[in-house]
Amino acid sequence: MRVYAGIDLHSSNNYIGIMDQDYKRLFGRRQPNDLNNVLKVLEPFKADLEGVIVESTYNWYWLVDGLQEHGYTVHLANPSAIKQYEGIKHTDDKWDSFWLAQMKHLDILPEGYIYPKERRSVRDLLRRRLFFVKHRTANILSLQSTITRNLGIKISNNDIKKLNMDDAYKLFDSSNLVFMAQNNISAIKHLGKIIKGIEKEVKSQVQLRKEFVMLLTIPGIGTILGLTIMLEVEDIGRFSKVGNYSSYCRCVSSKRLSNGKKKGENNKKNGNKYLAWAYVEAAHFATRYIPRAQRFYQQKMAKANGAVATKALANKLARASYFIMRDQVPFDEDMVFK
Repeated sequence: MRVYAGIDLHSSNNYIGIMDQDYKRLFGRRQPNDLNNVLKVLEPFKADLEGVIVESTYNWYWLVDGLQEHGYTVHLANPSAIKQYEGIKHTDDKWDSFWLAQMKHLDILPEGYIYPKERRSVRDLLRRRLFFVKHRTANILSLQSTITRNLGIKISNNDIKKLNMDDAYKLFDSSNLVFMAQNNISAIKHLGKIIKGIEKEVKSQVQLRKEFVMLLTIPGIGTILGLTIMLEVEDIGRFSKVGNYSSYCRCVSSKRLSNGKKKGENNKKNGNKYLAWAYVEAAHFATRYIPRAQRFYQQKMAKANGAVATKALANKLARASYFIMRDQVPFDEDMVFK
């Protein structure tokens, strides 16, 4: 007898639903998030379990790792790709857990990638770098806005980063403006130290693997962006086609069209936001270092706007990097901008 277990996971509790191959429900109960409790529930069914399906929530690490360490075959369900029957009027955690088990039994379960535990922490460390980069950028923009509003001039990002506390007195004659500027400058300096510290720590732990070294041949992609792409992708072989990869990088439109008309949108957040950020950053650098990328950007911007043009260029670079990683070949400008 084949048995399937679905676990609907939440921040503090989970609901376990276990059914057999004939869809008979053998067990169903909510319980606190505790690995020992989950193992006790699954133990009587272990010999017959075809798999344990865990919903890919933000806190799946502890559960998936614990189950794998105890010999269970674990499947990570991709919730954004799961299409439930729209005629059902009422669903709850109990229904969801058995639905996960049922999809696995029917072999229609959309599965997520279980990232290797040994490299997960360094990937998450680099992800946290982006958190601090965004906060530093917010402080830079805040200070730029204060300067432009009160002095009518604009200072570049790089010049803002070079300001020290005394420069606030040179810029403003108001004690309140000086106080605000010094807070921004202090935050920018502090966040800069944190960012550099994270970069140093990451570089000491991991280096670009052979299949990812060629990413550095793309003008504008340096070590940190290269490491970001490598740690997020992990294995380019899990993407069968270039379109799958660019979609995962959120570089394609989520529109639903019929007869040339927009009929709605799919899930914009389906994909990897860190890869999306990496390729947008790469696109910004490409406009500086690749003249043909600059021309492509200008042509797109003339038809739409800057955001659309940047995303279109990011898609170009994402598609190019797919073949660079898959075939381990250098960046070819002629192939990208035909």
